Amino acid sequence: MISPLAQVHPNAKIGPNVTIDAFAVISENVEIGEGTHIYSHACLFDGARIGKHCQIFPGAVISAVPQDLKFVGEETLAVIGDHTTIRECVTINRGTVDKWKTVVGSHCLLMAYVHVAHDCVIGNHVILVNGVTLAGHITVDDYAIINGLTGVQQFIRIGAHSYIGGQSSIRKDVPPFVKAAREPLSYAGINKVGLVRRGFSKEALVEIDHIYHILFIQGHTTSNALKIIKESIPPSTVRDQIIQFIEESKAGIIKRFIKESADEDITL
Repeated sequence: MISPLAQVHPNAKIGPNVTIDAFAVISENVEIGEGTHIYSHACLFDGARIGKHCQIFPGAVISAVPQDLKFVGEETLAVIGDHTTIRECVTINRGTVDKWKTVVGSHCLLMAYVHVAHDCVIGNHVILVNGVTLAGHITVDDYAIINGLTGVQQFIRIGAHSYIGGQSSIRKDVPPFVKAAREPLSYAGINKVGLVRRGFSKEALVEIDHIYHILFIQGHTTSNALKIIKESIPPSTVRDQIIQFIEESKAGIIKRFIKESADEDITL
């Protein structure tokens, strides 16, 4: 159902069973997938590509032009996957020539007042809690959770299955499977609760904990820690994922908090 009070450009591509409430604005170069609900006063500008069965709540603005002074009007996109919920007053800017699009994956939840800047790439099953602000060119991998009022510096990467405490400032890459909190943002143990919920085995949890104990607790430099991990731990999916993330990091990774009480040894 499309309300007669909604402003929908006749050239917009609207899938079957889409609901568009009164006073929503849908621009010309917009595509909306089957079963999606666009609530009142949401705005979808040129370049918005919305998946199936999404919910976009009042006041959300999708695919507005980037807040980047280098942007000169190039045609770019803001792509939203399927079954993603975008709550009140979320803003997602479209891309620039860097990636030509900003991407939010499927089954994500972006809570109220989240901002996703140009050229960010957010994976699937990601949760961004109220007031999270992502600068440009940020990557957030699958199943990451970033808690409220957290700001993320541009070009940072947040690893899969990580959990970031609220009101954090993220200036370094956060490796997969960890918890991070405090100021400056620091390693606070592995994300055991999240990993158990997602079906990671006891053996995988022990392996992840062992790897991060070498990396963060034993006092090695990052390069020496990686060498020890490669030599002492057989290849596996989680081991190789952690090593690849760290080796590809351009900003450098977070460090361990200085107090012993910050270390969390896993109990299984």
